[in-house]
Amino acid sequence: MSKVAIILGTRPEIIKLASLINEFKKNNTDFTLIHSNQHYSKNMDSLFFEELNLPLPDHNLGVGSASHAEQTSKILSSLDDLFSKNRPSLIIVHGDTNTTLGGALYASKVGVPIAHVEAGLRSYDRGMPEEINRVITDHVSKLLFAPTQETSLNLLKEGVNKSKIHVVGNTIADAIRINSKKVGHWKNKSDYVLVTVHRPANVDIKENIFGLLEILKSIRDLCNHKIIFPIHPRTLSKLKHFNLLNDFNSLDVDLIDPVGYFRFLELQKNAKCIVTDSGGIQEEACILGVPCITLRENTERPETISVGSNYLVGLNNSKFREIFERLLNSDKKYWANPFGDGYSGRSIFNILEKEGYF
Repeated sequence: MSKVAIILGTRPEIIKLASLINEFKKNNTDFTLIHSNQHYSKNMDSLFFEELNLPLPDHNLGVGSASHAEQTSKILSSLDDLFSKNRPSLIIVHGDTNTTLGGALYASKVGVPIAHVEAGLRSYDRGMPEEINRVITDHVSKLLFAPTQETSLNLLKEGVNKSKIHVVGNTIADAIRINSKKVGHWKNKSDYVLVTVHRPANVDIKENIFGLLEILKSIRDLCNHKIIFPIHPRTLSKLKHFNLLNDFNSLDVDLIDPVGYFRFLELQKNAKCIVTDSGGIQEEACILGVPCITLRENTERPETISVGSNYLVGLNNSKFREIFERLLNSDKKYWANPFGDGYSGRSIFNILEKEGYF
């Protein structure tokens, strides 16, 4: 058996695995870093390795943009080739992407134990590809690093053996603890709303993009704040496909290219409000003390709803207007942080060491 393999492939995985990778570096523990290249443009990928001072991957699989089936199958076959002669002692995956699923399926097929970081999240919406990915990964993993007690309970309800589950907090809290002091705090914190939208349910259907346009119009109606919208390549492609880019520009929305981690952290930290359909951003907004409105009907981060940092509205414009207007008139920015003390990477490393994986 060879060393531990850490497999990642997207911007959120790079950010959320950074603290664990740095624990391996700090303790001079041998590991191999594999990048599927599910995210591959500089602004969505390599810039994050540079900013977070991470080692470059030992192997790049070159998966690129493709269908769910193609991405997953490419990862499986590439890992099979890569480890044909010397399999790792453990494979670590994170979250719920096609990279996660591909890594977990490969490991389960060849008998390599799997550690799943950010285990137990559930939206209970099987129409979301991410939900399928996370459920399958959880049920083939040997070590499940759950971020909260609630996610741990999700696993127990599904019959997962309690001995496999470790509640360690969420590594996104590590990233914010380490990096938020490196970005500026603006005096004019309330002069813009930050928007991010990329999920297929919101951008692949023309009628739903019209729903998003109505929500952006509501922001314009209710306040004078600027709207900053770092636009995901998928979203931009769909706006062009449906010939709706001019509609967004007519609202004077600042459509900007995807930005690096520090710039985006700064944008989140100083926003009046965040409007998103991202799971990770719901967590980050909660930890940073910035109210969040989520353009989804469900969330696998219900802790954010419970503490009062996040509101689910889907694409219901009247519901959005009600919540947004209430937040404009509220100064509440303090709630309990449910995602741990910011040392999750250290906790995971210590458990792996205790379990004898290195």
